[in-house]
Amino acid sequence: MFRLILLLVCLALPAQAETVVAGLSQKQVAITANFDGSDILVYGAVKRNAPAPDGGPLHAIIAVSGPLDPVVVRRKAKRVGIWVNTDTVEIDAAPSFYAIATSGPLTQVLSDTEDLRYKISTERMIRSIDAPQTVGDSQDFTEALIRIRRNNGLYQLNESSVTMTDETLFSASFALPSNLTEGAYTTRILLTRDGMVVDEYKAILDVRKVGIERFLYTLAHEQSFLYGLLSLTIAILAGWGASAIFTLFRK
Repeated sequence: MFRLILLLVCLALPAQAETVVAGLSQKQVAITANFDGSDILVYGAVKRNAPAPDGGPLHAIIAVSGPLDPVVVRRKAKRVGIWVNTDTVEIDAAPSFYAIATSGPLTQVLSDTEDLRYKISTERMIRSIDAPQTVGDSQDFTEALIRIRRNNGLYQLNESSVTMTDETLFSASFALPSNLTEGAYTTRILLTRDGMVVDEYKAILDVRKVGIERFLYTLAHEQSFLYGLLSLTIAILAGWGASAIFTLFRK
């Protein structure tokens, strides 16, 4: 009886008029010794089961987010002529990389309520719940983190950079910097109309070290003793080699 009622309710719900069909130009980014960044293209189309509803124009928002990690932000102050750390705030979770591309100004294509719900803007993506009672301006630490990472190319806001054709086809290009953190990067695509989210689509971009970089990274994190021994051996051999070459030239 319960299954029958659930089936009738599902049949009674209206079909979603507009949905996202999308893809990435590449699903994996390989970090090598000469890695100097990469470009990815996010593209897709709007699938309709019915005529487009009345209202404002359809917009697209594409957000690429790196792994979320806690971050410690420290404030420096000058004490007796020396710069020292004074206040410290630990931000609970912040993306290592975050880029947003939109088909129009973000505040116009997405309402504040929907931004709060889907956490699209950079400020909403960062979670900072608790701060020391001695720090009364903890929001300044979050703003400082955003400013620093924007200057490093890790946080990007590219408004009106999504190309939309006849409210059906869309595409956007993202420039990934060379200082990426490896991990799973979540790509979210949201369709909006009148500031409200119509549909959401998610895909994963895998960013990994490969080759000798991957070997050294794994060795350092999983076999720290062997990594230290290898580093010491290389340092000794390098020192001996330099000494031998210097002695040869002296002769």
